[in-house]
Amino acid sequence: MDLTTLIGAVAGLLLITIGIMLKGQTGFSITQFLLFWNFPSILITFGGTFAAILINYPVKQVVGVFKIAKKVLTEPDEQTSRLIGTFVSLSQKAKKEGFLSLESDVKKLDNDFLKRGLGLVIDGQDHEFIRSLLETEVNFIQERHKIGQEIFVTFGTYSPAFGMIGTIIGLIQMLANLQDQAQIASGMAVALLTTFYGATAAYLIFLPIAGKLKRRSESELLVKEIIIRGVLLIQSGTTPSIIEANLQAYLEPRLRKLRAAAERAGVI
Repeated sequence: MDLTTLIGAVAGLLLITIGIMLKGQTGFSITQFLLFWNFPSILITFGGTFAAILINYPVKQVVGVFKIAKKVLTEPDEQTSRLIGTFVSLSQKAKKEGFLSLESDVKKLDNDFLKRGLGLVIDGQDHEFIRSLLETEVNFIQERHKIGQEIFVTFGTYSPAFGMIGTIIGLIQMLANLQDQAQIASGMAVALLTTFYGATAAYLIFLPIAGKLKRRSESELLVKEIIIRGVLLIQSGTTPSIIEANLQAYLEPRLRKLRAAAERAGVI
């Protein structure tokens, strides 16, 4: 699980809740929190937002976006330094024993994309075929991630809008029942709380998740780019030292220093 996402969301909601409960004149009060619970406002804001999303996107994409979000936000990032080490060791074995000797090692790998790439090398596929196949898969992954980001941005765009719609509904109810004090209070609650729900959901949940999906997608695509490069270098028979130098170009200077230090210490 990506702890920063969980910590950020929980901390934001907790701080807002504590702020609400401390705002009362009598100090810390649960009553203050209950004032911010209004079921009609929730229906207008979140029900309207979800309905608009279903109009804008096919059901399959809406359902799929939650799977993409779960995968991206819960699966750990691939360690690029370890990935480079894997390519170096595999290239050393391929140089000594040939591509077929890699079959048992490939089966032990956790990364399915890496498995497929090396499997093509073992099968004797040519350079351009391997590149085309792997890059096509990356393009489809990028497109799926892009749709996921777009849907969460749309959630973040629509929820404040439906909050405003709820505000308008509440004001209409209030103005239509000026003679009834109870209706005025109810109308004002809907009017203000829908805006509060919409803004909170957009700027604390939906838009930050869209941003996190973008960052994680970029990280995953970088890893896949490294894999494609490494697979093609192995297929072309490049020496292990050249493979390592090529792949280290993808690392940040800080990570290169850490990898060099680990090599000197004999850790990798």
